[in-house]
Amino acid sequence: MAKLILNHIGKDFGTGGRAAVSALSLDVREGGFLALLGPSGCGKTTVLRMIAGFEQPTDGSILLGERLLADAANMLPPERRNMAMVFQSYALWPHMNVADNVGYPLKVRGISGERYREKVREALATVRLGDYAERRPADLSGGQRQRVALARCLVTSPDVVLLDEPLANLDRHLKKEMEETFREFHQCSGAMMVYVTHDQSEAMALATDVAVMSEGRLLQVAPPAKIYACPEGKMVGSLVGQGAILSLAFPDCGPRRIDWPSFGDIWDNRAGGSAQADILVRPEDVVADAEGISCHVDSVLYEGERYAIRLSMPDGQVLRAYSREAVAVGDVYPVAIRSAWRL
Repeated sequence: MAKLILNHIGKDFGTGGRAAVSALSLDVREGGFLALLGPSGCGKTTVLRMIAGFEQPTDGSILLGERLLADAANMLPPERRNMAMVFQSYALWPHMNVADNVGYPLKVRGISGERYREKVREALATVRLGDYAERRPADLSGGQRQRVALARCLVTSPDVVLLDEPLANLDRHLKKEMEETFREFHQCSGAMMVYVTHDQSEAMALATDVAVMSEGRLLQVAPPAKIYACPEGKMVGSLVGQGAILSLAFPDCGPRRIDWPSFGDIWDNRAGGSAQADILVRPEDVVADAEGISCHVDSVLYEGERYAIRLSMPDGQVLRAYSREAVAVGDVYPVAIRSAWRL
């Protein structure tokens, strides 16, 4: 298996507006699990379709190892790329049973007999559906249908598995169950996976790397923990995780990571001559402290295990915090900022 290389790719549908994808470059490492994360219309599904061979790039090139898959002049058809795709709608044949749905790609490749049956059994066992081989898709739950679609991917031993928002149609409980299935699938298959989603919690839970997109451009790609802790730019900071972005006077040579009491010193000197900087503060890093910055409680939302609080700082900027104890709207709530990140 070789890494997937997207080299300065672009896609312009010629509608006169901005390009759907512009100058996007990234590598997906062997056996990696990349999540393409961004809001609707950011171009992530167009990138997936270019990788799959359903769209041809108008700029740049796509390679799997040293093998050219596509550029503006050449296009390897989807059936010759050894890739598999999982859609939101599962795309199962309703008149076929589970085993036949899973084995259909093998039949297309001319594989039959005992080898065919063995591969189907192995694929169904991997997604824990061995006892459902004779059932029709209509007799299965949404999560089970998604497992059938995964088994159909696995049966051909693809180099790359492409997933287009596969959990979008599932309820919260099934999503969590299927996230575990995807992790197991990735470990068992060893396949490279590219996963499109607008749900940051899915991306953070599943991927080895997250690529954040906006308006057709790649903003940042990094492992989930790094992209959460150290986002680059205001857009990534607002798309990944919850938090507040404050505008404060900050010296150009100052550190990116700011702890307490350094944050308190910056706050006290906010009227100084330093240039304004965007500072990301996560709610879990805002803690009650009698000696801290005096804020007012604007709203309180009970979430079961904690209260989510919206706070107004003395200059009107907004903070978000969590509390195990109940607070009331209008209360004075002094806080310390344990950690913040300069964007």
